[in-house]
Amino acid sequence: MSLQPPTDVELATGPASSWEQVRAAIVEALPGVGPEQTIVAGIGPAVFHDSRARRVTLDKIAADRAVILFTVSGHGAILNSTAMRLLRIADDARDPMGGWFEHSADGRLNGVAHEYAMWLIWRARTELVGHDESLRQIRELLAANARLGVTTVQDMSNEFLPDHIVGLLKAAPTPIRVRVIRMPATTPAGRDTAEGLTLTTNPSPLITVSGVKWLLDGTPIEIQQVGALQAGEPPTWAKKLAFTPAEMEAMLRESLKSGDQLLLHIFGPVAARNMLDAMQKTGGARVWSTKRVRFEHGDGLTPLMIDQAKALGVVVVQSPTHLVVGQFLDSDQVGPQPLRSLIAAGIPVALSSDGEINPFLGIMLASTHPDHPAEAITREQAVIAYTRTSAYAEFNERNLGTLEVGKLADLSVLTQDIFSVPADDLPKTESVLTFVGGKLEYDAHALVVL
Repeated sequence: MSLQPPTDVELATGPASSWEQVRAAIVEALPGVGPEQTIVAGIGPAVFHDSRARRVTLDKIAADRAVILFTVSGHGAILNSTAMRLLRIADDARDPMGGWFEHSADGRLNGVAHEYAMWLIWRARTELVGHDESLRQIRELLAANARLGVTTVQDMSNEFLPDHIVGLLKAAPTPIRVRVIRMPATTPAGRDTAEGLTLTTNPSPLITVSGVKWLLDGTPIEIQQVGALQAGEPPTWAKKLAFTPAEMEAMLRESLKSGDQLLLHIFGPVAARNMLDAMQKTGGARVWSTKRVRFEHGDGLTPLMIDQAKALGVVVVQSPTHLVVGQFLDSDQVGPQPLRSLIAAGIPVALSSDGEINPFLGIMLASTHPDHPAEAITREQAVIAYTRTSAYAEFNERNLGTLEVGKLADLSVLTQDIFSVPADDLPKTESVLTFVGGKLEYDAHALVVL
């Protein structure tokens, strides 16, 4: 007899919710929550920085139920004592490199976790879910992508160990292409540079393992500490860096030695500037212009950095859902969020999901750019960013990204013309037929054969 995996009770909260609203939602949900369930809520900066939203208060509200409040960006969380025990986070837990736990005045953990401390939470939760449920969720996610006409996805293996996710993908088996990118954890002693290195490059025809990603900074939601700023850099965006400049240089040297593409979570200007300087110190354009180092997200790339980023061959991979953070952040926290100016300067810009998988929602947001309309791009540019430039961003432009003789027949037939429908209707787009390598992987049965 197999044990049933624990389940989440997700509250209808979000980034604009107040602590009072989140507290009320927890209290309302409690009577229907079983001992094997975890109460999970999404929160924004207002709750994350509210001193009332801490372990001791959550314990008083729900002492015998696990409660986890995740920031909507996933870079921080607040846990109660039951959740900490469930996830094996002890009061004497040491901070991993690039992450940290907050403490109350008595020295105990106050339940707040940041950055690489989140790896402990994510991976412990994954273990609780179990193999069968993980496999079900992966199949469901891959099928949802196929229904949207997506033929390639990339997995940042932060919640699963790389060999674990590859095993699940092979067992599924995946109907579309999946690139697994190593996103190693850290320990108090340093970065785990060996994680996932034993995997082969192509575990199966549709699975590729390549690239390594490191998290250099956080997001404006969890901002804690202001660092040194230069002219033109938003003053509230300088969250302390996960790694020192010396550690950034080490990442670059490791990439050169292994030949593996380097991907970097860079949200704010301080991380962007420090990494550009590190690239300059480790060889500059002569070494890096062809390496396609990826800045994932690049929101903080200021006009003063653009020429240097172009010379160093930086590829920016932006997530359009970031372009609406102005609805719950102060305007001076939002930052440049460049798109149009990067493309105009000749910097390759690809688009990605970062949680919300619908690319047509992404096209709508990129072509309207709610936070900075002057940085909006055309729908055609957005489609190119999702296809041709995304293939370039993973060194696969010879096989993917455009419809040409000799390339892989990955293509979709859509339910509507995405270049002419009203912007608000773009997210309603789905696929009628999705082909991967010329093989039909999704059929909505919407076409009638006469």
